[in-house]
Amino acid sequence: MKRRQFLASAGVVAVMTAMPRLVQAQTIDKLEIFVPAAPGGGWDQTARLMDSVMRETDFIGSSRITNVGGAGGTIGLPQFINQHRGDGNALMTGGMVMVGAILTNKSPVDLSAVTPIARLTGEYLAIVVPAASPFQTMKDLVEALKKDVGSVSWAGGSAGGSDHILAGMVAKAAGVDPIKVSYVAFAGGGEAMAALLGNQISCGVSGWGEFSEQVAAGNLRVLGISAPERVAGIEAPTIKEQGLNVELLNWRAVFAGPDLSDEQRNNLIDLVTKMNASEKWQSELKARSWTPLFLAGDEFAKYLEEDTKRISGILKDLGLA
Repeated sequence: MKRRQFLASAGVVAVMTAMPRLVQAQTIDKLEIFVPAAPGGGWDQTARLMDSVMRETDFIGSSRITNVGGAGGTIGLPQFINQHRGDGNALMTGGMVMVGAILTNKSPVDLSAVTPIARLTGEYLAIVVPAASPFQTMKDLVEALKKDVGSVSWAGGSAGGSDHILAGMVAKAAGVDPIKVSYVAFAGGGEAMAALLGNQISCGVSGWGEFSEQVAAGNLRVLGISAPERVAGIEAPTIKEQGLNVELLNWRAVFAGPDLSDEQRNNLIDLVTKMNASEKWQSELKARSWTPLFLAGDEFAKYLEEDTKRISGILKDLGLA
């Protein structure tokens, strides 16, 4: 842990050395954090953790979080663009889900219209069922899919997002047509959780962090994790070890509005870099089993372009785009 903190701190120094204007960058007294999703989901959790850490470490003075949910972020995205054009005091959370939703929904606005600031974390997805479910393992779920794919309902985020992609990947690996998967898209994690706890849905898909408390309380049972190998701190088998060649990592990031000056962009990169290097942020990532995947500025912009192409290919293979 000390080595990780040292490397993270060294990263801050490197950024500040490469871009000396950051030293004179104006302090953000009030940060607007825009979440293009309903409360309760991964983007909302990321925004609220950022808010807490940055205020506790005095990186910002005050903040406000705004939620605009729906359609995997494609409803909130144009609002963020219109409201925060040229605004150096605003960040929007987002991630892989939005990339998929933009493609699936044929959104007229995509992430090329905003300013990539940094990729923050990655999280493996979990497939869970209500405690009363007859499904004890992935094998049970797969058998039900093979018998009648439509009889198994999946709760997750917006169509085309990482949750939907994982459901399709599981079906395809099981030899079932992914197009026929009965997927129910919810605007926020809270609504999906309510449907699961109310036994209205066969199974649910989301980041482990959204299910961990209910799994620990015995209200949900985890069938599998989309990791290549077992994850420390998560008492659950991988999907892969149960006979399905499926793995998927969902990344989360922050973006700024369009038309920022170099100083505004660099100031926000500096802010998020310092937050990422803080002991508080790193300890929270460990507690939530979120994988650190920090990548800032131009490097993140390049990654975003490449990953958009990758996700497009997956969606086409699954018949979702």
